[in-house]
Parts: sequence; structure tokens; C-alpha cells
Amino acid sequence: FSAPTPDGDIIKLSDIKGEITLIDFWASWCKPCRIENPNVVKVYEKYHDKGLEIISVSLDKPDKKDAWIKAIEDDNLQWHHVSNLKYWQDPIALLYGVRSIPAAFVLNKDGIIVAKNLRGAQLDAKIEELLNE
Repeated sequence: FSAPTPDGDIIKLSDIKGEITLIDFWASWCKPCRIENPNVVKVYEKYHDKGLEIISVSLDKPDKKDAWIKAIEDDNLQWHHVSNLKYWQDPIALLYGVRSIPAAFVLNKDGIIVAKNLRGAQLDAKIEELLNE
């Protein structure tokens, strides 16, 4: 898939794939997503140098681009971000069958989904396991 970044550049999933790639679906208005964000930050800081990449796909609404950008800054999300700003009609969310957020898909280096919807300690443990294989 490909989608626009906050700056309007187009980024493709294939451009950023790591040893392990986390596709994180969220939105600035989603309280459970915002609560989970510090856990994702910890996992990113712990494993990025070992091969973890993250791309967050926001399901924000068309008129909420500023809220999306502010949430990225406020939550210190230092990885790749994209959004079509189409709320639940986001083509990437539809492609992955996302019906609720937060939603997370862990991909191996071949792009195969090896885990999904893990949070907190479970996400950390799975990333560690996959990077040590």
C-alpha cells in the first residue's frame, strides 16, 4: 500500500520494511489508541536499532489533519505516519479488514503477517521473539 504522510509525501510500505514491521492503525480521537501509544513508543525505542520499523495508519477524518499531526507530536511518535483522512473508509484499513482501533499487524521481513492485535507486554514479547529467531 501507499498513502500520504503528514507533509503530503507518498510513502509505500515496501519503502520502509524492516526485519519486523508493525502496521499500527489508530486515530487522534481514539482514547484506547492514545493510551496504547506510550507502549508502542517503548517497543520502538527498544527494538528500532535491531530492525523494527513502524508505520502508523491514522483513521482521522478529512477535517482533522491538524489533530492528527498534533497527536503525533504530543505522543512522541517518531516513526512513519500515513493517512488518507477517510475515517473508516481508509483504503488501507479496508484492505486489512480493520473494524476497530487500535489494531496492529506484525509483519516479518517477507511481508507476511505473523501476529496481530497485540498490545503492551504481549507486543514487546512478540517483537523480541521474532528479532531473536
